[in-house]
Amino acid sequence: MSIRQQIADALRQAQKSRDRCTTATLRLVSAALKDRDIAARSGGAGRPIPDERILDLLARMARQREEAAGQYRAGGRPELAEREEAEIEVIRRFMPRRMSADEVEAVVDRAIAEVEATGLKDMGRVMAAIKQGYPGRIDGAAASALVKRRLG
Repeated sequence: MSIRQQIADALRQAQKSRDRCTTATLRLVSAALKDRDIAARSGGAGRPIPDERILDLLARMARQREEAAGQYRAGGRPELAEREEAEIEVIRRFMPRRMSADEVEAVVDRAIAEVEATGLKDMGRVMAAIKQGYPGRIDGAAASALVKRRLG
């Protein structure tokens, strides 16, 4: 079952059970998906975005909420931070399990070897290989920092 279908099914279930947080979050996700589909159609693709791009969208949405929760906590608004964190949990239900630090290290080392990277000039190729092989499972910022350390 595609991620898009899982989201639609979960939205229907949340509406039936009157789960306000899940319903509101999944409506936002659905709206973002529709926006991306429209942008893809106007760009000439003509079909809905694939699951890999949906995973990127979900990761971006979760990251935005993490930043907002941090800002709310710093600003003394824990109730708003908790709401953002609840939305993060809903979004992450549709994402694959995140890799541990050890797994990220192994993936980075393997990608560096595969693309035969020798310096920072090869960082883009290494990151492309990582993102392609592990969409939604790897923290891009952590992987990027590790690649810089390995190649720098």
